[in-house]
Amino acid sequence: MIMDVIGFGALNLDRIYQVNRLAGADEESYIKNVSEFCGGSAANTIIGLSRLGLKTGFLGKIAGDREGQLLTNNLEKEKVDTNGLIISQEGRSGAVHGFVDGDGERALYVDPGVNDQLQLPEIDYVYAANCNLLHLSSYVGESIKAQEAVLERIPEDIAVSMDPGMLYAHKGFKGLKKLLTATDILLLNQQELEVLIPGLDFEEQVERLFDYDVKILAIKNGSEGCFVSDGEEYHQIYAFEVPSQDTTGAGDAFNAGFLYGILQGYDIKDAGVLGNYVASCSIQEYGACTGLPYQDEIPHLKKP
Repeated sequence: MIMDVIGFGALNLDRIYQVNRLAGADEESYIKNVSEFCGGSAANTIIGLSRLGLKTGFLGKIAGDREGQLLTNNLEKEKVDTNGLIISQEGRSGAVHGFVDGDGERALYVDPGVNDQLQLPEIDYVYAANCNLLHLSSYVGESIKAQEAVLERIPEDIAVSMDPGMLYAHKGFKGLKKLLTATDILLLNQQELEVLIPGLDFEEQVERLFDYDVKILAIKNGSEGCFVSDGEEYHQIYAFEVPSQDTTGAGDAFNAGFLYGILQGYDIKDAGVLGNYVASCSIQEYGACTGLPYQDEIPHLKKP
């Protein structure tokens, strides 16, 4: 069975600490509640796509610990194929410690664990090629080399999407060249764009990305909505106005809605609206995946 989308990135157990405020250097705040959620940027997006009815799988690495079992069980519960998971008998699974204030703003600290110990001989390249779209998200360390190796080996007719996150944005064009030149759909936020391409105005930044043969571009900007383009059409799309509880995973949720729209043949504007809608559902609940909508909820979509 060929899957619609396979995710390839870090798997993390998110520990979300609700705090009275985000503390700065030499400041103190206090924790009001602690919750655990299964996460990882690509995994969040893949779960979103699975809920929207697509056939999905995941390629990544976990340890044989409690956290790894929780991550596996969660993917299976969400009907994501887990045959691409690599299970290490040593080390610890990845974790993210997130601190969220009453306005839904957040600060994240990543403990990569075995995510950053992905070795090329461990990868099932046949599995990675068993899809129509391969979706990438970032690693903290050297596992980016495994992603580069996979992109060199999969057939050219497999589309590639990537959300670089701030970790990959800091690598710049030189560090991301192999991934960018293989990416068809690039999804990043405004802050990541400024880090990846500093010193240029917005139009020049967009032009530079299309120079790298990116086919479709989505730039997320939180409550301001998103900008989407295919190099011919350019659209600024307003966000849905909803109460925000937790912005963790909002960008991943947008990715799910946007990629679903593209794969279902929506034009880029409607795909952008759908991305905003799925993101608006996500931020109304704590945790990256709790509020992700199911396919039967999508017909209620109304353009903002």
